[in-house]
Amino acid sequence: MEGVIKKLDDRGFGFITAEGMKDIFFHANDCTDRNFTDMKEGDTVSFEKGESEKGPKAINVKLVS
Repeated sequence: MEGVIKKLDDRGFGFITAEGMKDIFFHANDCTDRNFTDMKEGDTVSFEKGESEKGPKAINVKLVS
């Protein structure tokens, strides 16, 4: 699925907004290309929905060119 980065934090995490779902958390370690430092708010990303101890999260996050 695809979404847009809504918020990024210098501590290595952010939130993605996607149609039909609540904002979803992701961590720099969940980026497939380890490209977290290249991301900025407003970028479109592809991701898969995963689960963590604290609830849903985005995994395999990748910038869409």
